[in-house]
Amino acid sequence: MFEIKVSTELKQACPEFSGVAVYATVRNTSFSRGLWDEIDEFAARLTETGRLEDIKLQPAIAATREAYKRCGKDPGRYRPSAEALRRRLLRGIPLYQIDTLVDLINLVSLRTGYSIGGFDADKIDGTSLELGIGRAGEPFEGIGRGVLNIEGLPVYRDAQGGIGTPTSDNERTKMDLNTTHILAIVNGYSGKEGLTEAAEMIVQLLQRYAGATEESVLYFE
Repeated sequence: MFEIKVSTELKQACPEFSGVAVYATVRNTSFSRGLWDEIDEFAARLTETGRLEDIKLQPAIAATREAYKRCGKDPGRYRPSAEALRRRLLRGIPLYQIDTLVDLINLVSLRTGYSIGGFDADKIDGTSLELGIGRAGEPFEGIGRGVLNIEGLPVYRDAQGGIGTPTSDNERTKMDLNTTHILAIVNGYSGKEGLTEAAEMIVQLLQRYAGATEESVLYFE
């Protein structure tokens, strides 16, 4: 498991922050029918009962949006990933299918409202990460988004630089079909409540659909 620190600047901006990380040995696949049955079930329930204007009121999403404001980012222009996923479904746009590990993280994010970083642990440089705030001109290539302006965004950095924000993770450390070790980080800008349930959900889904073994869980703040 990695050591994860929270910088002083992030603590000052978001004193309520708590996080949990899940590490596991996994086997990724291009598609899992069982997982997509669960995703389709959630999507149907959300589209039946949810409204676009209510998304930002979900507690974890509301807390992440507030964290963006405190760190210096407009959450209307750079949406947290959990909010973007729910908006996509409620606008009638099907969820994109990537691979089992990515799809699994998206499901947990949809269910909980947490923006969750999902990384290929073997691509992380070093054994520690620090959560800080993005700086002007800091290089960051978002997955499928090109160069992303992360100034004012919460960002996890390894020895090389930024690897993940609540809006997008970095191409350098993204998961793919060759991924055998996952590091998933749940960002609790609303505090500790709900983190244990989210971590347990990740572990259970990894066991069910990605043959997870050697799981470990780390809480940090």
